[in-house]
Amino acid sequence: MKTADFRSDTVTQPTAGMRDAMMAAPLGDDVFGDDPTVNALQARAAELLGFEAALFAPSGTMTNLMALMSHCGRGEEVICGQQWHTYRWEAGGMAVLGSIQPQPLAHEADGTIALPLIEAAIKPDDPHFAITKLVVLENTTGGKYLPLAYVKSVSALARSKALSMHLDGARLFNAATEEASRSGQDVYACAKAIAGEFDSVSLCLSKGLGAPVGSLLLGSSALIAKAKRVRKMLGGGMRQAGVIAAAGLYALDHHVRRMAEDHARMQRLADGLKAAAAANPKLAEHFSVHQPHTNIVFTDVAEPAAKPFLAHLKAQGIRATSALYGSQHQRIRWVTHLDVDDESVELAVEAARGF
Repeated sequence: MKTADFRSDTVTQPTAGMRDAMMAAPLGDDVFGDDPTVNALQARAAELLGFEAALFAPSGTMTNLMALMSHCGRGEEVICGQQWHTYRWEAGGMAVLGSIQPQPLAHEADGTIALPLIEAAIKPDDPHFAITKLVVLENTTGGKYLPLAYVKSVSALARSKALSMHLDGARLFNAATEEASRSGQDVYACAKAIAGEFDSVSLCLSKGLGAPVGSLLLGSSALIAKAKRVRKMLGGGMRQAGVIAAAGLYALDHHVRRMAEDHARMQRLADGLKAAAAANPKLAEHFSVHQPHTNIVFTDVAEPAAKPFLAHLKAQGIRATSALYGSQHQRIRWVTHLDVDDESVELAVEAARGF
């Protein structure tokens, strides 16, 4: 039986071309700074996104924390979103390891945070308060992309208050793909334009880009020098890391433009699930589909249909993540990626139709 894995874009397997690049990569010792493949990846990413320097690390959780601890000192404050990874999904690292105070703010329905809310959260120069130092955005956030115009408005506000900006850009190229589709610009140019509004960017290589492991932190040479010390402190120094850096290099050159396929398949999946549910009496009253922006969509299934529906998906070889949302709903997250093809989408739609 064919199966389809929609749990996350982190489940991708390296392509044949990526595996060949990994096997052929020249290697050195990256802690000494002489792994040529790591150095090439860092230089390539910095050039693509318009930064002076970049630093390779094992995970996006680490590159985010490296950035926060390089921007902020003990007792200083970061403004971020309630649902963003830097605050909610990275084990409280900024507070636990960085002694940095997070100031989380509520999101609008489109994933943005209202500018007046951000401005109101910036602390005055008063010894009662932590010192606000940094504004963090996440793009995409829950699959929703933050438009460049919005990013520019937050950046302008931050600059007017002498604050720095960090982007959790784990799915930056998904955001750039959506920006490109709306603006008619090239996806690489859109990624560079988004990144250009920030002092630092964390870019994950193992999500939509399809590498097996790794993330990059990009910023000024001075910031990256600080981050390298933090990376060492966190245990992120690797030796012959070129064998995995080669996958990231391959992904940047070969897997960016294909992300538009993931977005198109996600739209077909969302439309198909919506139509299948509407035509199925057992689902029609209990099933709703959120509108996707990029490669992630959420569907809500109310009781009494939720548990039987999830069991049915599993029996049909369809894998997706779910969590209780409210007291009577299961929220299912579907993610398309390079290992989800047209047949996978049709399997999921047929499973909903046949419930």
